[in-house]
Amino acid sequence: MITKPFVCVLLALWAFEASAAAPACVKLEQGWVRLTPGPMRMAAGYARIRNDCAGEVVVIGAGSKAFGEVSLHETTMVQGVSRMREIERLPIAAGTTVELKPGGMHLMLMQPEVPLAEGAQLPLRLSLEDGTRIDGLLQLRREAPAR
Repeated sequence: MITKPFVCVLLALWAFEASAAAPACVKLEQGWVRLTPGPMRMAAGYARIRNDCAGEVVVIGAGSKAFGEVSLHETTMVQGVSRMREIERLPIAAGTTVELKPGGMHLMLMQPEVPLAEGAQLPLRLSLEDGTRIDGLLQLRREAPAR
């Protein structure tokens, strides 16, 4: 016999997992990491984040089992000097795509925890403000993929 408290716990766990699942309308596409010669302590990652949802989504974090630390950054020019700053919130309007690309917004991937070889596929997870997660892959490449 199944008791009501047990059923309530199961339903609560199911609801939590469902709320954490990525909405099908947000996608991480064309993810890649520039492979540098020699051993890397950090790398830059790029991708397209597409929001086909009815409303805005906000990226508030990133992580990967392949790196000890992952964060979003933006490169800007200030009085002729290139500067990099961390981005804590990345709003993406409904129906738009944000491109993480060289010289602009990108992922900083620090402290690699796996061997990095050309062609390898590395996991990436973006965390949204509403608690959902977006999973994708980053492919290690020596140069940007052709568009």
